[in-house]
Amino acid sequence: MKIIIGPASKELAEKVAELTNAEKIPVAYKTFPDGEAYVRLESSVQGEHAVIVQTTCAPQDSNLIQLAFLADAARRNGATKVTAVVPYLAYARQDKMFLQGENVSIETVGGMLASAGVNELITVNVHQASALAKFPFSARSLSAIPLLAEYFVSKGMRKAFVLSPDKGALHIAQQAQLVLGGGCGHLEKQRDRYTGKTSQTGKGLDVKGESVIIFDDIISTGGTIVGAAKILRELGAAHVYTACVHPLLIGDAEKRILDAGVEEIVGTDSVPSGASKVSLAPLISKELKALKSG
Repeated sequence: MKIIIGPASKELAEKVAELTNAEKIPVAYKTFPDGEAYVRLESSVQGEHAVIVQTTCAPQDSNLIQLAFLADAARRNGATKVTAVVPYLAYARQDKMFLQGENVSIETVGGMLASAGVNELITVNVHQASALAKFPFSARSLSAIPLLAEYFVSKGMRKAFVLSPDKGALHIAQQAQLVLGGGCGHLEKQRDRYTGKTSQTGKGLDVKGESVIIFDDIISTGGTIVGAAKILRELGAAHVYTACVHPLLIGDAEKRILDAGVEEIVGTDSVPSGASKVSLAPLISKELKALKSG
């Protein structure tokens, strides 16, 4: 097994290679004046299981194309198997037709990667794991929620109350609760499919005097977290924190969240950012070691 260091996930890929005790394959890459991408593997993958570690956060299209090009390069240069480790899988939220006339983008991405030479995909907390079942190759999603929960345990916050911003993400909060050992609940949320605006209520929640951690898979513009934080403050929560696997934090999202009374934003390095305080390397390397031994 050799680890190809994807340009979008350099630090994470380096850590994964070290923990997996696998040889690293550096990548030469550039963008031509017209915007087209170029990649080249700088070491041999002939006869090897090639593992590409490349996230596909913004710029999504550029990072996806790099991933596809790296898979094609590995296949053309003799790799016996190509595994794509994609910590943040772009376009996963469009996993079905919500409105007439739409495409299903996550299935399009799967088909593109298969054509490029990917034999297997490993991602982390994909929006709907069921969407991966339609990929034309083996694809699975790992969960980083226990790692995030362990971060708060290390900060002395065992027994903190865990909150999901909506009922659909309650399973995420429940994973965190298993580690933290405190209470667990969720807000009621409705989203307008046309405008994207959401509304939330905290009916039935008792968090007065509690330290509360809002867990979610993705924080994008931060609107959901801002709304949740305001409700928690109104309900008398003593401290409010938030944790997510994929800290996209678009625009001034981080400032808005902190201004709403959240004391700390904790994310993973699936999306490199100032909030990326938890590394996915141990989770990914454990999975890759299982592949090696299998």
